[in-house]
Amino acid sequence: MPQTADTNRRVVLAERPNGLPDAKTLQLQHNPVPQPGAGQMLLRTRYLSLDPYMRGRMNDAKSYAEPVKLGEVMTGQVVAEVIQSNCDGYAVGDHVLAGSGWQDYALSDGTDLSNLGQAPHNPSWYLGILGMPAYTAYAGLLEIGAPQPGETVVVAAASGPVGATVGQIAKIMGCRVVGIAGGAEKCAHVVDNLGFDACLDHKSEAFAADLKDACPKGVDIYFENVGGKVLYAVLPLLNAFARMPVCGVVSWYNLTGLPDGPDFGPAIMGTILRMKVKVQGFIIYDSFPASLFQDFIRDMTRWLDSGEVRYKEQMIDGLEHAPEALNDLLLGNSFGKMVVKVG
Repeated sequence: MPQTADTNRRVVLAERPNGLPDAKTLQLQHNPVPQPGAGQMLLRTRYLSLDPYMRGRMNDAKSYAEPVKLGEVMTGQVVAEVIQSNCDGYAVGDHVLAGSGWQDYALSDGTDLSNLGQAPHNPSWYLGILGMPAYTAYAGLLEIGAPQPGETVVVAAASGPVGATVGQIAKIMGCRVVGIAGGAEKCAHVVDNLGFDACLDHKSEAFAADLKDACPKGVDIYFENVGGKVLYAVLPLLNAFARMPVCGVVSWYNLTGLPDGPDFGPAIMGTILRMKVKVQGFIIYDSFPASLFQDFIRDMTRWLDSGEVRYKEQMIDGLEHAPEALNDLLLGNSFGKMVVKVG
């Protein structure tokens, strides 16, 4: 059903998944629209971001953030419109960036909101190329990867919102950029539209050999957001003093135990030691100074205006389709930044 003025659809975590989320994991509920009190405003969700981290938040395990509680609205970043306001500094019609999750309506007192104004251009972009995914790419590559002209940068999930941005920024920095994606269509997009020097299909039986051929001078920076066989193929190619920013390991998020196959722990740790590799994990909101975000907005706006950075968005129509779309994202079946048009 479409969004209405008198019903608040909420997608809640009903069960903790064992592996890939299924039909019992997330449930759609219908509730009355909440009413704002003093010092509050009512937000109507327009766009919902879908991101790999959401799978981890379904687990009852120690992490960088508290897990979603059973019966609680699934977490997520949204662009919402202010429908009613009793908050200073926010007017009806303002669009805001909020963390109100998978629901049509939410109350807010203005804490942790970003006001985007009355009519932001491409509002959904604040969930992608002007938001968390692209900022992850910018900060991880420039602050941890520290690319230098002529270096070789390898990017996993290169057609996704983070990987695509990493590669394009690396090209701006004068690097040779090799992407990794799933399927010929995505690889062609990465080379033809995003300007990477090469892109390899990780589904190919010759993937490891192809990657070696594409990196004749080895790998100086590997931007890690996938893990699994992609990581194992990159390891032997890492140069001395290589850098590996780590923002995700999506291929392992649905594991219920140790991965199948041999134990790669010794190979990973041995390579880090012998090649003096810098490996640094990071969570975008607490790993860098707040001032860096303003640098990101300045630079990204300029790169978008000049055409040096291009952006692909996959729009899903309807909140009720979000659970299925999230699974597509986790399985590598998305193409571009996945956003749900809620209302």
